[in-house]
Amino acid sequence: MKISDQAIYDARQLGKGRMVTLGLQHMFAMFGATVLVPVITGLSMSATLLFAGLGTLIFHLCTKFKVPAFLGSSFAFLGGYATVVQLGMAGGLTQAQALPYACIGVFCAGLVYFILAGLFSVFGAKKVMRFFPPIVTGPIIIAIGLILAGSAINNCNQNWWIALLAIVIIIFCNIWGRGMIKIIPILLGVLGSYLVAACCGLCDFTAVKEAAWVGLPVKWENTALSVFSNPNWSLIVAAIIAIIPISFATMMEHIGDMCAISSTTGINYLEDPGLHRTLMGDGLATSLASLFGAPANTTYGENTGVLNLTKVYDPRVIRIAACFAIILSFCPKFSAIIACMPAATIGGVSLILYGMISAVGVRNVVENQVDFKASRNVLVMAIILVLAVGISYSAAGSLAIGSVKLSGLAVAALVGIIMNAVLPGKDYEFGADNTGATSVDFEVNRLGKDE
Repeated sequence: MKISDQAIYDARQLGKGRMVTLGLQHMFAMFGATVLVPVITGLSMSATLLFAGLGTLIFHLCTKFKVPAFLGSSFAFLGGYATVVQLGMAGGLTQAQALPYACIGVFCAGLVYFILAGLFSVFGAKKVMRFFPPIVTGPIIIAIGLILAGSAINNCNQNWWIALLAIVIIIFCNIWGRGMIKIIPILLGVLGSYLVAACCGLCDFTAVKEAAWVGLPVKWENTALSVFSNPNWSLIVAAIIAIIPISFATMMEHIGDMCAISSTTGINYLEDPGLHRTLMGDGLATSLASLFGAPANTTYGENTGVLNLTKVYDPRVIRIAACFAIILSFCPKFSAIIACMPAATIGGVSLILYGMISAVGVRNVVENQVDFKASRNVLVMAIILVLAVGISYSAAGSLAIGSVKLSGLAVAALVGIIMNAVLPGKDYEFGADNTGATSVDFEVNRLGKDE
């Protein structure tokens, strides 16, 4: 039996109660990163939760309800938001007034996804994926985890005892747990660590007491549409020019995430429902979210890590998580509770999940049997990793090309694709075999091995 068939079969035997609990775990897994983006940028927390849920459901609709992916806030656009806000404040606007202009740029970036989706639809995945072989996508996946690792460590530094408690709970439940305990280690790690931190007086719940129980997650003044009541057209153009290039990096990240999810589940999602559908779903979710003042969306590696830990790949579990996010976006008090979660708890959970992302990238390279005796492959991987990590952790944190700032991941992805295209010795053919497409041996029942 294929690993994917067995996993989905097992999920259906869990029952509604356990399925809901699994969905809750996926929701908590995405919180650490999703809520951090509005905290950093100043965007609405409630709108972020709403469109993380709606964006996920839109993505599932576009992908025929087949892909177990959750869409949350993208970190790749942080530099774009900061750039546009600086331009707006230099022109006399406040941060709150400038953010909607950045959202317009993100809206246009989301539309770029449709162009690449169209190329996949017209030319087919085989021709387009020649530019995205495992020697490119594998290191990109590895780099995603390594880049995110810095934020996990910074959060852990707030209180390593609380972070270590979350890590120990997750490891213990996943290795020695039985039944449902083994399936929900992330959720238990979050709840256990948070509870201990609260009991030790490490959480300030003043904001929770002051928050209302029910409220609308979207305010007109925060939406991208609000700027057109008195538009600054030069700032609109500047925002579009500054942010659209970032979409090239996020699209490569999307392809890497699809490879990672395919590798984890053992199902070739690049072929069915196809990258044109997954890109379209991601782009549509991003554009819609930005219109209403929420961050750009992206497929979440954290939830891929949960899939890898639980071995339950049923997309319905992800949709349950999306529904939880939508419902809770209408509760300001819940948003306040999440905002009060200790950074160390988020850091401990993220430390494991980000590591899982990089591990999947390594697996992508290894199981595709990439030939590292070939100098061209060594060079491509080396350049991708050094650029992605080096630029991200440099003093500037990005590479400036004129007025446009590109993240380390963006530069690494573009350079890696170009190097792979021009250097001789390319031997990858997408679709030649299932293992090459998804970096998984479809005939191995890994559930049996894990048990």
